[in-house]
Amino acid sequence: MKKVNLIAVLIALTSVTSFAQKAALPQKKMAQLINDEFKFAADQYKILSKNIPEGKTPQSFEKGKSVNYDIKWWCSGFYSGSLWYIYEQTKDNAIKNEAEKALKTIEPNQTFTDNHDLGFMMYCSFGNAYRLTGKPEYKAVIQRSAESLATRYRPAIKSIQSWNKNKYWECPVIIDNMMNLEMMNWTSDNGGDPKYKEIAITHTNTTLKNHFRPDFSSYHVIDYDLKTGAVRRKATWQGAADCSAWARGQGWALYGFTMMYRFTKNEAYLKQAKGIAHFILNHPNLPADKIPFWDFDAQGIPFTKRDASAGALIASALLELGQYSTESEKNEFKSAAETMIYSLSSEAYRAKLGDNGGFLLMHSTGALPLNSEIDVPLIYADYYYLEALARYKKWYL
Repeated sequence: MKKVNLIAVLIALTSVTSFAQKAALPQKKMAQLINDEFKFAADQYKILSKNIPEGKTPQSFEKGKSVNYDIKWWCSGFYSGSLWYIYEQTKDNAIKNEAEKALKTIEPNQTFTDNHDLGFMMYCSFGNAYRLTGKPEYKAVIQRSAESLATRYRPAIKSIQSWNKNKYWECPVIIDNMMNLEMMNWTSDNGGDPKYKEIAITHTNTTLKNHFRPDFSSYHVIDYDLKTGAVRRKATWQGAADCSAWARGQGWALYGFTMMYRFTKNEAYLKQAKGIAHFILNHPNLPADKIPFWDFDAQGIPFTKRDASAGALIASALLELGQYSTESEKNEFKSAAETMIYSLSSEAYRAKLGDNGGFLLMHSTGALPLNSEIDVPLIYADYYYLEALARYKKWYL
């Protein structure tokens, strides 16, 4: 038994060392890296596109097989959104055609009201499409999607309900929901009903009140009493424990409050975003390559799984947060994001052409406690990686 355990430890140590060594390989200049990564993404996504059945959207690649889901899955908008980011940088018409095809596949989601994920599904996709093309039909889909998402707002709890009532929760609101508010804000600011932005602000204020600990870390799930509005429970679904800091959840919080500051200029949101950023960047369990373990409080650190999706998400958020910061903070956030981008673009995390089922990044973790999507590519990891590259080019080059 002792011999077996020693072998397992040695394998784990080798794995940790390998991440560090691969991520520390000689670095290209950022401008060249970004250019090369988008060219690679165009080639790789042409491979990915061949693995998607009609009417489905790509999610992952596990055990040598492509994983594709129904369009009502919360990640259905990330594929088209990624394609639009690639097209923006490469002007590859084959990529544009695939992006338009993917939009048609998910267009029926504009009337979906069964959970809170319409922003992920319809703004990451149609939002980027409208930004690049200006087509009024894309704007109409975004506006209709905001109307659908607004049906999830519950005045009693002053929040958008994330999931429907089930045996675990009465009225759950998850930190991920902050991301779906971008569509609400944008719609109101671009000719839509002002109520959407009002809902987004109210939801944000409730999240600020109930979701955070004194150290700026976030709970994953707050369960409310729908009759009284009182908090029933502060818990997790995908994190290591109710009291832990699930890595991607911290990324959702950072991105969400940074985005809400962009739309409102509310200093309380900016203060919160900076507090979250410092919690992440100063955490003793953040690895040197700055790609988090799947939970900052996970058992088995440093031998547990990484989450490249959290790293990509956080990098993108930090780049925006730097735009609203003092020079010293801007440099801090930019430097951290650079490290994350260099790490993700290294062979430690970025796949080789033709590998990984056509996905860009390896080593993401969806929901480890549920034994779901562990150490695999995930479509939203690619999306936020591409967004981080595009943001760096736009704001820092």
